[in-house]
Amino acid sequence: MLLVFDVGNTNMVLGVYDGKALIRDWRINTDLNKTSDEYGVLIKNLFDASDIPLTCIKDIIISSVVPAVMHSLENFCKKYCNINPLIVGPGIKTGLNIKYYDPKMVGADRIVNAVSAISKYKTPLIIIDFGTATTYCAISESGEYLGGSISPGVKISSEALFQNASKLPRVELIKPDFTICKDTVSAMQAGIIYGYAGQVEKIVTLMKEELGDENTTVIATGGLANLICSETDVIDVVDSNLSLEGLRLIHEKNKVQ
Repeated sequence: MLLVFDVGNTNMVLGVYDGKALIRDWRINTDLNKTSDEYGVLIKNLFDASDIPLTCIKDIIISSVVPAVMHSLENFCKKYCNINPLIVGPGIKTGLNIKYYDPKMVGADRIVNAVSAISKYKTPLIIIDFGTATTYCAISESGEYLGGSISPGVKISSEALFQNASKLPRVELIKPDFTICKDTVSAMQAGIIYGYAGQVEKIVTLMKEELGDENTTVIATGGLANLICSETDVIDVVDSNLSLEGLRLIHEKNKVQ
């Protein structure tokens, strides 16, 4: 079996593959202070609760945008699984033709999503990942990674209001019924949710113009994808396992025969 890690700034998603089938996945906090032993206890408990022996894992691949957590994760892999993990980064085979000025500057998360999306959907594509930051990636009709845009994530935007405006509270990210709201909490929720949906629509519209194809498929992923996508009709597909599948595909391309 294959264990995949998609490590983001806020959460990391773990998935277990038996061949091409994803049999279990979990979302946990990304904690820079956790040791390899603490991750070992946590992950072993997740496996035990799902009746999956950790000894079944024969390969591991990690995609991370958080360098500070990698020491603990790599040590976990070696100490608890006796495996040297494959790390998504320079030198790894992805099959992706990256048109960035400096391809090394493209985040591992964006590469993994692109590999997965190209394999699953008809190009051209726009991939939106609603994470700590929201990334917008454009894929050409021929499957080239062209680049994209990055904006503050929904939670970052909400937290900035709370941190920097002394009279505004921290609010739950839920959709209010109106935009002309009669209380501060609902007013903030309306501005965050509907305002963010407007951002998505504008960037997608401009990207489609630059790609020159109105029929471009727009895919959304990430923890808050469903919340925002419910408020706009520019999203064609919500694929919550996009990154996990990309990791499986990249592992397959790099597997020693």
